Amino acid sequence: MPILPDLASFRGRLAELDRAMAEPDFYGDRRRAASVMREHQKLMELLEMSGRFQALEKQIADNREIAEMESDTELKAMALEEIPSLEEKLNALYEKILAAMIPPEPSDSRNTIIEIRAGTGGDEASLFAADLFRMYSRYAEDRGWKIEMMGGSLSEAGGWKEISFLVSGEDVYKTLKFESGVHRVQRVPVTEAQGRIHTSAATVAVLPEAEEVDIEIKPEDLEITVARASGPGGQGVNTTDSAVQVLYKPTGMIVKCADERSQIKNKAKALKVLRSRLLEQKEAEERAKYAANRKAQIGSGDRSERIRTYNFPQGRLTDHRIGLTLYNLPQVMEGKIDEVLDALQVADREMKIKALSQKEPGAA
Repeated sequence: MPILPDLASFRGRLAELDRAMAEPDFYGDRRRAASVMREHQKLMELLEMSGRFQALEKQIADNREIAEMESDTELKAMALEEIPSLEEKLNALYEKILAAMIPPEPSDSRNTIIEIRAGTGGDEASLFAADLFRMYSRYAEDRGWKIEMMGGSLSEAGGWKEISFLVSGEDVYKTLKFESGVHRVQRVPVTEAQGRIHTSAATVAVLPEAEEVDIEIKPEDLEITVARASGPGGQGVNTTDSAVQVLYKPTGMIVKCADERSQIKNKAKALKVLRSRLLEQKEAEERAKYAANRKAQIGSGDRSERIRTYNFPQGRLTDHRIGLTLYNLPQVMEGKIDEVLDALQVADREMKIKALSQKEPGAA
């Protein structure tokens, strides 16, 4: 029978929350109160499932004792007959308990900044970057999420050399966080007269939106310059010095924004992107400390990691991390990416459950 990990730390946390909820000013901060109450409810559900698990364990043990000791053959047969269904319930409950023990990642509920950059492949890579932007935009639209442009640079072919945009909505980062990495495309470019298949790539970075309280940026660590914004074909060109470039001196990180006609708005957007990059960098460093086994992760979030191939001639999408292959690429490019995103979420949860189940009872 499965052995449940020690839940003492969860009981201790529940006691902490009970004390917090008993404070006279608990409801003074409504956002904090709502968060505490959600966590309290989840812990109550976890411990209630633990109680049911122990009851099932006892029932199975009692049935086995009856089967061994009881002289009444009919009663023995009934006890033995019940055991398989009880064990099935126990195993199902065990999986639910392990899933409930997985702590939510702090950034899961945040809005998200997505940055897409054309990689190898020249104009074709920029066109693929535009296709990815359209794919995520369509998906966001289907989910009722909001998209706000943060900046970008168009290629001569009409694609994006680079583009960044903010996605706002419920559980955005939780849903999209595994999209970071290299996306590879195999198709015949529109400029290819011989009909040969080319391989190009674009890099996607998914950054949890950071607030000022998350990342402290000292004014002296910034070098901000402004320039005249430019646009393709002389249209929509801003004639004022509104384009903003922010250099973060400690790391050499540069963020540019020229999407707005206001220098102040572009500066605010650039700083938002900078904070989000720094938060993502900080969280990646924290994950690296505890992720002793890279194989226990769906992806590292490393932008150099090739995660997916889009093969247009065969209408095939392959996610290399979980070995998933789908043959509905036209629908995927229209934003129908639920199947691959759901599969990544399930695989991640299963890996975390496996890691929990391999812990010794009582282990931290």
